Amino acid sequence: MTDASLFSALWPPALDAGRYAAMGLLVFGGACLQGVGGLGFSMFCAPIALLLFPELVPGPLLALGCPLALLAGLREFKAIEWGTAGYTLVGRALGAALATAVLQVLSGPTLSVVFALLILGGVALSVQGWVVRVTPAASSAAGVASGLMGTITSAGAPPLAIALQDLQPAPLRATLGCVFFIGSVMSLLALAAAGKTDAHNLLIGVLLLPWMAAGFFASGPLARRMSRTGVRRVLLTLATFSALAVLAQGLLHSQA
Repeated sequence: MTDASLFSALWPPALDAGRYAAMGLLVFGGACLQGVGGLGFSMFCAPIALLLFPELVPGPLLALGCPLALLAGLREFKAIEWGTAGYTLVGRALGAALATAVLQVLSGPTLSVVFALLILGGVALSVQGWVVRVTPAASSAAGVASGLMGTITSAGAPPLAIALQDLQPAPLRATLGCVFFIGSVMSLLALAAAGKTDAHNLLIGVLLLPWMAAGFFASGPLARRMSRTGVRRVLLTLATFSALAVLAQGLLHSQA
């Protein structure tokens, strides 16, 4: 079998060139946003993918988010706030575990609406000048909220955007890269163990890796020019749109 025929055999049959290019542009945009602000890939890509490219959620996007977070952490490795990353990851693991128990009491759509309203409230307070100081308690609490919200709604980044917005741009991006890399690995392992993803599904993510890498490297010049205020605005904007998407999804499901 020639290389061309092998490539054709591996290529997903339902993925035509136009659809692949559209997915690629989505991934490029999300990777560029994350490269600038430290988060934004899933917040930007997941709501659009759910509507237009459901085959990307959750496995392929997680598979792309894992090396993207690693690149972000490595690019500014010396700036990682290891203490903040550690407290956040411990909180995130606890939040993910708590989500199972919480779902026994409240429905997923109800919790989605509550989370979304809390995030929007946090954004509104931040716009008015309220800024959370990055302390072990705040990092742990943000991690718990991220684990809960991420497990229940697949959008765990908004609490981190609110809680870590006071960090300088380089430590923010590097620390979030560390958090998201380890978190993505854990999520991928959990999906595989639950039988929710497989090699064929993840192949789409592999095919989109060049778009992810291009988006990340395109973010380099923008990231170097972005001020602390600019990064904060990006974080709050992304948190707002993500919360609105979660709110809409929760309301639609609660009415179904």
